[in-house]
Amino acid sequence: MASGTAEIISKLKRIKAEKGFTNESLAEKSGVSLGTVNKLFSGGIGSIKLDTLFSLAVALGTDLGEVISDAPKEVLREESEEFVTSPFTREKTDSFGFVKVGVASPEIKVADVPFNANGIVLAVCRASAAGAKILVLPEMSLTGYTCGDLFYQQTLVSSAEEFVLKIASCTRGLSTLLVFGSPLRKDGKLYNCAIVCYGGEILGVVPKTYLPNYNEFYDKRQFNPAPKENSTIRIGEKVYPFGTNYIFVNAKMPEMRIGVEICEDLWVTEPPSNCLSINGATVIANLSCSNETVGKAEYRRNLVSMQSAKTYTAYLYANASEGESTTDLVYSGHSIICDNGKILNQTELFSPKAIYADVDLSFLEFERSKFTNYDYPVNEKIERIYFDLPVPFYEITRKYEKTPFVPKGRELIERAELILSMQANALKKRLKHIGAKSVVVGISGGLDSTLALIVCVRAFDMLGLDRIGIHAVTMPCFGTTSRTKNNAVTLSELYGCCLEEIDIRRAVNQHFADIGHNPEVTNITYENSQARERTQVLMDLSNKYGGIVIGTGDLSELALGWATYNGDHMSMYAVNSSVPKTLIRYLIECEANSSNSKIKRVLQDILDTPVSPELLPHDHDEIVQKTEDVVGPYVLHDFFLYHILRNGFKPSKIFYLAIRTFDGDFKKETIYKWLRTFLRRFFSQQFKRSCIPDGVKIGSVTLSPRGDWRMPSDATVRIWLEDLDAAAIAEGVSP
Repeated sequence: MASGTAEIISKLKRIKAEKGFTNESLAEKSGVSLGTVNKLFSGGIGSIKLDTLFSLAVALGTDLGEVISDAPKEVLREESEEFVTSPFTREKTDSFGFVKVGVASPEIKVADVPFNANGIVLAVCRASAAGAKILVLPEMSLTGYTCGDLFYQQTLVSSAEEFVLKIASCTRGLSTLLVFGSPLRKDGKLYNCAIVCYGGEILGVVPKTYLPNYNEFYDKRQFNPAPKENSTIRIGEKVYPFGTNYIFVNAKMPEMRIGVEICEDLWVTEPPSNCLSINGATVIANLSCSNETVGKAEYRRNLVSMQSAKTYTAYLYANASEGESTTDLVYSGHSIICDNGKILNQTELFSPKAIYADVDLSFLEFERSKFTNYDYPVNEKIERIYFDLPVPFYEITRKYEKTPFVPKGRELIERAELILSMQANALKKRLKHIGAKSVVVGISGGLDSTLALIVCVRAFDMLGLDRIGIHAVTMPCFGTTSRTKNNAVTLSELYGCCLEEIDIRRAVNQHFADIGHNPEVTNITYENSQARERTQVLMDLSNKYGGIVIGTGDLSELALGWATYNGDHMSMYAVNSSVPKTLIRYLIECEANSSNSKIKRVLQDILDTPVSPELLPHDHDEIVQKTEDVVGPYVLHDFFLYHILRNGFKPSKIFYLAIRTFDGDFKKETIYKWLRTFLRRFFSQQFKRSCIPDGVKIGSVTLSPRGDWRMPSDATVRIWLEDLDAAAIAEGVSP
């Protein structure tokens, strides 16, 4: 038996003897089986679950905190069912900015302070064992929010003050910062307070600012609103910081900066969390007791999500549960954890339980550095209270999508239609502005040119122009297969476009002769000569028809520089320039599903065709040159692209997430290889992106040098590769 467990049992024996309990009477009162009680006190049990301890402490009329106060935290970890070991083993101290946080709504009994205190201690012990670094509990979790005029009773408030100190002392040895609610007195006034404690100490007390006094709420009857200025409050023999202008900062992880507000504070026009976030808070703890009415859950969910989004914070909303009085109201325990507006976890109504999530504080810092660089009214009254809470590496449970650019479920169909409409409307505006009634688009039977053709068709229909003005040009050469050519031809005809076929083999061979290149040498010159010849043909045709060349290249190709400079890299308007390859597939698939059977059949075959520029000679009409064999799988590259640009993640963090996201799809070594390729190409190919044609922005990630991405063409990739290589070594991969 562990020494910590033995100490706990020894305390229980002493209290049991003092209170005159037998094993039988204790089992009956606590609800713990007699067999378990007998084993416990005879030394026949090696460990105790926290639930069992809680039940015994309540039955014995003692504090759970007192029973476990001297127990090593390792004992609590071993005995908790919440603690999950990682399937990946790794020596690392950097948590990549991730922090596990939790909200809980322990069972309460209205005005039963000792019972509620035991529940609070049980909750924080469980949270610590589960690895949570922050735990937020509901408003007035120590007494219950629905005590009514009992709050005037000194018996209740004095008991609460006594147990506030006991609860704080119980956090000693735990790796969790606890925020819970209690009424407290200061200078003859009563306040609805949040108590922030860690390491056995109270760090500060935050009173409620806005007291609802309408409909079913009458907080002003018993409580006073928070004072404007910070001050101190005496609890027991000590004084502690008291006020709303505090941010609690983790010196061990400076990006963990916690602000606190209480229930109604969120529902008003100017929530305190606005000021707190402006002044640096990245985490907002909201202790709430929001009753349930029809439709309120959805409103609450949207409110929390929006506040998290607009303040760029992780928002921890802990709501009171059904233990509150139902004299007039009912409470569902609907608690929510949000990160930058995204709901990571929430409880079901009337199913209160502790929930946890991994919030990404480094991402929030990145977001703020981009979007909050304008002047805010800084509150000079804000004070910072520091604490030391180590946040080492741990295995996150948060899931990341393999295809972050692609919406899921029903949303995909709606989003696909929106994207196609955005592309078509953008092209419509350009054509209308220049008075053009024709466009020229090179079609290859591949994904990109197919999407560009679809956009042209939609734009022409919007303008009421005859589709014959869409000059769909196929230019077969050395690598063109009958499959891709036939698909290009058939699709153009089915859409009613003006199809033109121009075989460029003779022109390219003449060019080889002019520059003295041996056509048997299939190198970069061999490939790029074809790409530039095609662009020349398209440009000249656009002059001939008085139209513009529509670019077909996509966002993924721009990121990798997978385009021939001044070849397919160039056009007069690039409709796909902010659409990644993984999304293009789904857009075409959605278009196919809404098309007639003939068009659908062609689009489906295009989707089934390997991605290829077809610049190398084919082998008996089979594609030889497959893009993903050369530069890597686009599903990986789009994952890398999204997280490096949209989220600002370091290569080491992207590598870590990719290994877990694509577990079973790609080996670590494969992911490392292609991430390194992505980084090298992304840096080395910026010169192509510095001079790309106009093209519409579709999503949050784009590489236009006039818009979202400005980068020197001669930047060095060294430190990004070094970061990745170090991560590879940590994961057992040889750089």
